Amino acid sequence: MGDRSTPTQSLSRPRSDRLTIGFDVGPLHGHRTGVGHAVQGTLDALIESDSVEISPYLVSLRARPETGTRKLPLPAAAALRWWHHPAPPLDRLLGRPDVIHGTNYVVPPARCPRLVSVYDCWFLDHPDDATPDVRRAGDVLRRSVQTGAHVVTCSEATTARVREVLDTDAVTTVLLGPPPEVPPAQSTDHPWPAGIGVQPGQPFVLSLGTVERRKNVSSLVAAFERLATEHSTVHLVIAGAPGNDQAAVDAAIERLAPGIADRIARLGVVDEALKTQLLHHAAALGYMSLDEGFGFPLLEAQQAGLPIVASTAGSIPEIAGAAALFSSPSDIDAIAANLHLAVTSDAVRSKLAAQSRRNLDRFSWATTASLLTDLYHRLASEQR
Repeated sequence: MGDRSTPTQSLSRPRSDRLTIGFDVGPLHGHRTGVGHAVQGTLDALIESDSVEISPYLVSLRARPETGTRKLPLPAAAALRWWHHPAPPLDRLLGRPDVIHGTNYVVPPARCPRLVSVYDCWFLDHPDDATPDVRRAGDVLRRSVQTGAHVVTCSEATTARVREVLDTDAVTTVLLGPPPEVPPAQSTDHPWPAGIGVQPGQPFVLSLGTVERRKNVSSLVAAFERLATEHSTVHLVIAGAPGNDQAAVDAAIERLAPGIADRIARLGVVDEALKTQLLHHAAALGYMSLDEGFGFPLLEAQQAGLPIVASTAGSIPEIAGAAALFSSPSDIDAIAANLHLAVTSDAVRSKLAAQSRRNLDRFSWATTASLLTDLYHRLASEQR
C-alpha cells in the first residue's frame, strides 16, 4: 500500500458479467494521508480480487494522471462550488460506469448509482475547524446524500454518526484492511537518528499523526507532565505534520517546567524508516483523539507489539479492540495512570501484545474488497 503508481484500466481484465466502477483516485496524488492509504489499499484489493473492472478518475486541472485514468479537467475547488448546486450528470465524461465511488467525501453528480466514502464526521460537527474548501466538500456531501448517494464508512461508530448528521439510512460499514506490515526491528538498517532528543534505551511515549485539534495532543502533553514528574527518564516524541493545533501544543509545552519540556521532542513529518524505528523503540503509543473514523496508527502500533494508551472517542475502541488502555480524552489523571501502566508494567505490556495479535486478525483487504463488491452489485441492481 505504498506510494505506487495509480493502476490503469488495463489492470482490470474486461468481462461481460462484471460491473465497471468509476473510482476516485484523487487521494493518491500529492501528499499521502490516511485517506490516501485507505484508497490505495482498497484499490489494490479490488484489482487483486478481479471482481470488478476499475475505471479510475480524478478531478484536477493540473495533475498528470497515469494512462487509463479519466480526468475531469477542472480545479477541485471549482468542482466543489459547482456540485453544491444542481449540476448536469457526468456519466459520459466518466465513461458511463455502472457505479461511481467517490472515495474522499465527494462524488460527482451522475445518473448511475453513486457511493461516497465518509471516514469521520469531525468537519461536519466542527465546521470552524475546517478550511473553506473542506466546508464546501461537506455541502457537496450533504447534497449528494439528499439526491440519493449511498454512504460507505470504515467503522460502526462513523456509520452511527453519519445516520445522525446526514439524516440517512443509506449507509454501510466496510472495515478497511491493515496498514503495510511494520518491518521487524532487526530489519531496520538505519542507525538511530541524532537530534531527536531521545537516546537509545530511554523510554518514550510516541504521538503519531497530524498535530490538529481532533488529535488532542495537548491532553497527551498534560498527562505526560504528570508521568514525567514521577519518572525522570521518560520522554515524549511527537511525530506528525503541523496542523491547526500546532500553536496550542507548542504553547502547552513551553508552559512546562524546563526539566520536563526538554524531554519532549517535536519531529514534524517523519519518513517510513524513522516511523518504523519509533514504533519499535517506543514504550507506548499515546492516541487521545477526540474523534477517529478508523486510525491506522493503532494497527501499526499493534503490528510492532507496542502498548497503546487511547481515548474512548469515535471508532478507537472498535478498531483497537481489547489491545489498548482506554480513558476519556479529557481525563488527564486517567491518561497519566494508563501511561504509567504501559511504560512500567511488564504484565500489562505482555497482555496488550497478546491482544494485539488477536485483534489484527480482524482486518483483511480481501474482505474489504469482497464487501465493497457486494455493495456495488446491490446498488446497481436496485437501480435497474
